Amino acid sequence: MGRETGPKCKRCRREGEKLYLKGDRCYSRSCPMSGRGTPPGERAKKRRPRKSQYLLHLREKQKAKRIYGLRERQFRKVVETAKRKKGVTGETILSLLERRFDNAVYRAGFASSRDQARQLIVHGHFELNGRGTNIPSVTLSEGDVISVKEARQNALRPLAEQNQGRDVPNWMERNAEAMRAQMIALPKAEDTSQTIAANLIVEFYSR
Repeated sequence: MGRETGPKCKRCRREGEKLYLKGDRCYSRSCPMSGRGTPPGERAKKRRPRKSQYLLHLREKQKAKRIYGLRERQFRKVVETAKRKKGVTGETILSLLERRFDNAVYRAGFASSRDQARQLIVHGHFELNGRGTNIPSVTLSEGDVISVKEARQNALRPLAEQNQGRDVPNWMERNAEAMRAQMIALPKAEDTSQTIAANLIVEFYSR
């Protein structure tokens, strides 16, 4: 599975807001976005032209891709799946992104970032409904249970304790002691951890 390997802070500066790609550093003063967070590039400080509608749509799409760590092909597949489902396409896109296995592991507080959650899943640290699963892109359903394998709990417990202070979304129920979490409802668009204008994403792919 391909992934971006460049500087994560540069991606946040490009979007003009924190995307929380580096875990604990994003919450500290060492985060570049804690200051002015100027865009990357040698001409970034100069006055830039007014943003076009296309650029607004593109930046929102890129922001969502970077938050959830998806490549273009993967993201387009999510959009196409959302279009085939009933309901508002933009809200369905956000719901599908939130229901990814790697995002659920991150939101449950078992990892400091989605990148880290993806790596832990690939390395076989987690179970889904009692069965080992190493595919980060699996889409969870209501009632699904995520748990750390018993043999890996001692290794991951310090990391989970470090992230216990982070809010757990209302569509998820976490048992920190047992190192497990359950999806008790389907996430809604307003349940995302960051603000994403999904309608702009739909418009981008409707051109």
